[in-house]
Amino acid sequence: MGLLLLCVTPALAQTSINEICPNNGIQVRGASFDPGGVILTAFDSTGMWVYDIDRNTRYPLPETAPCTFSCYLSPDARWLTYLNPQTYIFGKMRIDGTGRESLVSDASEVRWWSNDTLLVWTPDHRLYLQSEVDSTQIEELPSQGVMSVQPNGYWALAVRDVDGDLLRYMVDLQSLSTDAPNEIRLAPHRDYFNMAAWSPDGTNLGYVGQGAVDETVGIAGGEIFLAQPNNPIPQQMTFLSAAYGASRINGFAQDNLAWSPDSTRIAFWVTELLGNDPTANLGNAVIHMLDVRNGNVMRYCGFATTQHTPNTPRIVWSPDSTHIAFAGDVPQDGKGTLLLAMDVTTGQLTELSNGIFPAPHIPDVTAWGQR
Repeated sequence: MGLLLLCVTPALAQTSINEICPNNGIQVRGASFDPGGVILTAFDSTGMWVYDIDRNTRYPLPETAPCTFSCYLSPDARWLTYLNPQTYIFGKMRIDGTGRESLVSDASEVRWWSNDTLLVWTPDHRLYLQSEVDSTQIEELPSQGVMSVQPNGYWALAVRDVDGDLLRYMVDLQSLSTDAPNEIRLAPHRDYFNMAAWSPDGTNLGYVGQGAVDETVGIAGGEIFLAQPNNPIPQQMTFLSAAYGASRINGFAQDNLAWSPDSTRIAFWVTELLGNDPTANLGNAVIHMLDVRNGNVMRYCGFATTQHTPNTPRIVWSPDSTHIAFAGDVPQDGKGTLLLAMDVTTGQLTELSNGIFPAPHIPDVTAWGQR
């Protein structure tokens, strides 16, 4: 059944924003850096590059193309799906580029749905689940309007045209063939205010919805909400407008809320809107973090950027959920775009490497995994 829902303020929603502001600037890494692992990014236009944290070395991966939103980590953060630009076949490889295997030959996107099952989108917008080890084991899923699917589950984020307005819903794909499909209405679907991502454990859908209208600039800013399968009332988790007025969360890319691997926190960029155009007349973008367990929101003031449109730098988490990494440019330092890691407890920023290349569009980080 369709439900028209109003968001309510939950008991664990943000009451204030706590600032984490280390005063020692960006540090250059020493002989070792914890946590270790492997970060994928691009240092030129030829393809993906490996930055090996433990060895403090970097090298290119042959037969790859730079990718940001088309390469996905496995649940154990050891494997990555990727598109071979020579064969146009999706495959998987270990995070350091070894152990390559072909997976799907006719796809536009391949990611893990569970430890041993792939979620596959085709160029003609078919959607199905496929066994990672047996490509003949396929389960077709409804795909009309579907934007993303719950990990290890059958709920999905979908967009529909309702009387000329695009609206987002959370729908139970297994109920769509019934007379009373199970669905939850979320929020309008509007550019720069439509980010959404499932938590890795599949228990929550985090999404950007409309906050209070800022009368000064004449626009409603974005706020983060949580929706849960079978829970008819989404929860508003942030009240950024109370602190900043209207703000934009991240940029144009829709699948860009960064959940921690342990499904407890969401990292995101907040940019103050100084007018009613979300693409112009903006303040700095600053990293914030929501702890979904208690509603606490942190603001990290060790780094800010004006390079935020159309997209803010992509945030990726370390496998142990203690650090985030992103690409950041410090003007006039002569190093180009830095590969930065930030301790989410202390806010300490560390320069791991430099010279990240704008491929395919802007300097960005793809993934942080482990061997």
